[in-house]
Amino acid sequence: MPLIEPGQPIPDFTARTADGEIVKGAFLKKGFTVLYFYPKDDTPGCTKEACAFRDLHAELLKAKARVYGVSADGAESHAKFAAKFGLPFDLIVDEPAKDGVPPLAKRLGAWQEKSMYGRTYMGIARITYLVGPDATVVRRWDKVKPEEHAAEVLQAIHDSK
Repeated sequence: MPLIEPGQPIPDFTARTADGEIVKGAFLKKGFTVLYFYPKDDTPGCTKEACAFRDLHAELLKAKARVYGVSADGAESHAKFAAKFGLPFDLIVDEPAKDGVPPLAKRLGAWQEKSMYGRTYMGIARITYLVGPDATVVRRWDKVKPEEHAAEVLQAIHDSK
């Protein structure tokens, strides 16, 4: 599916966190929500991005924003990653379906063709959606610098109030 454009409603979805909590698209109507997609737990760029959101978590909560990290890793991997780095926000488990594609990443356009060392493959792209209290996309980031991204998101929340 294509990426969701700013101003468009976030498609309805149902997902679960590593702790088993159910997250539904309709639930996003309770303040700002940050859905950030990342390729893999406990890798250098993904760790920098997660730790940046961790370090600004109190300020994000003050701005009435919830953060969810999303990758195709399983609940056990997410739990270890969150514990190792003290992540205070939930990680959504988007394990691939029988076709090998993570359903939430596909539904929200984050399942994309990627390339590394001349090899092309499909994977989760580093994409973030800032969803407003009306469940529409306020802003989307398609390419991010992991260590700076959380501050950009926080600024976008402040700018949209």
